[in-house]
Amino acid sequence: MACYSAVLQHPLGSSLTPCSASRAPPRLQRVGVAATPSVAASARPLARVRISPRCAYSGGAGATPGGSEELPAAALRRVLETPGAHQAPACYDALSARLVERAGFRACFTSGFSISAARLGLPDVGLISYGEMIDQGRLITEAVSVPVIGDADNGYGNCMNVKRTVKGFINAGFAGIILEDQVSPKACGHTQGRKVVSREEAIMHIKAAVDARNESGSDIVIVARTDSRQALSLDEALWRVRAFADAGADLLFIDALASREEMKAFCAIAPGVPKMANMLEGGGKTPILSPVELEEIGYKIIAYPLSLIGVSMRAMEDALIAIKGGRIPPPSSLPSFEEIKNTLGFNHYYEEDKRYAVTPAQSFYGTGYDNYTSEPKNPGDSRSRAEKPQEPVIDILPQLYDIGSSGSRGPSTGMWSRTLRLKVTGRDGVLKIDARIPAGFLEGMTRVIPGLAGANIMERLRNAPIDTDNPQNGQILLDFEDAMGDRIQVFIA
Repeated sequence: MACYSAVLQHPLGSSLTPCSASRAPPRLQRVGVAATPSVAASARPLARVRISPRCAYSGGAGATPGGSEELPAAALRRVLETPGAHQAPACYDALSARLVERAGFRACFTSGFSISAARLGLPDVGLISYGEMIDQGRLITEAVSVPVIGDADNGYGNCMNVKRTVKGFINAGFAGIILEDQVSPKACGHTQGRKVVSREEAIMHIKAAVDARNESGSDIVIVARTDSRQALSLDEALWRVRAFADAGADLLFIDALASREEMKAFCAIAPGVPKMANMLEGGGKTPILSPVELEEIGYKIIAYPLSLIGVSMRAMEDALIAIKGGRIPPPSSLPSFEEIKNTLGFNHYYEEDKRYAVTPAQSFYGTGYDNYTSEPKNPGDSRSRAEKPQEPVIDILPQLYDIGSSGSRGPSTGMWSRTLRLKVTGRDGVLKIDARIPAGFLEGMTRVIPGLAGANIMERLRNAPIDTDNPQNGQILLDFEDAMGDRIQVFIA
């Protein structure tokens, strides 16, 4: 606490020698470099955080070169350790996050501005809640394997709220969390009327975030943001980010810097702590510079907060104009249906689904077809089957007759009592099943076999056509191929 008191009482523009001298080296460590015994002894335990369901098969930044799983925060720290200034577009839902990953970016942000617009259709003026941001964030982190830095606004309250927010973001799968020093209700940093909390409260928010991280056993990257450049002055903003670094922040961010010179002054503060640039597109206060220029100034990661939501809004407006005019959007602005399906993972789903396919015959006739052919393979088969212990039989056959209150048979008695012939032919042409079953059995099958869902068996029985190719088979009731390629046919004998 003495260290923090010294920070709070230090004049603007001067160095913070007492705190800086006692500050530990930056926590970012290059992957693969062994830690010293002292560092290893003080290291935080591995976080028991939720791993994205996609991490197991989507690849990308979610896996280390050796193929083992990597926690989101570790993946982000690895990105920050690599040379260069890394671009990270801001997403607002699962689809936009997946497009960011698909485009080859190694990390992405969530934008509170964009999420408020997409989820609520409202401006970023503090109307969206912690619960809504957590819910949206969880969907985003589950959709991708690249690390995601979450926009947590001002932590949604006092220091205790900040701790809850940090722990919630950890459990939601975020790799990093951005915390700002605006008062409530907060708003976009490039809009008018920005106000910030006091120095003391701003620093304690970062300290609370660090404590929440340690208590969770996590290593989530804490991004400390100040909006004091527009609310107060550049000198105040520089003072605050230096204090945030001493309080334990991993990444520093001053929003709405107004010139290249101000950006250089920012990057000169706390040289051992990475800096974040915010390239607000379309007319923000900060100059739009290239990644090469930003790297030369000293930035490590670059956010693009409005590109995706902005182009989406314009594209939807253009599409609606076309539709209202009796047309559809031109091919240049509309991906094909196949491209849409591929982006959303339909093809991957189909391939994976094949691993679990079960044919209708397997569902009803056991694990193999051989036991249910009409003739035994050899004289000993029937005897060996009789000697095997019988498995419990589950009766799924319906009543074959409609019994009214008087006990008499209903009008469908004749149909249900008819005999059907079931044939299952493998894709290699080998006959697997040739058996006879009562027609009433099909009523139970409609509740189990997807191919028969909703089928009116009585109607099919009445209107079944004759098999013109093989009239001896009788009337065709069903003829389809299952997922394994076997042909399933049912005839009225």
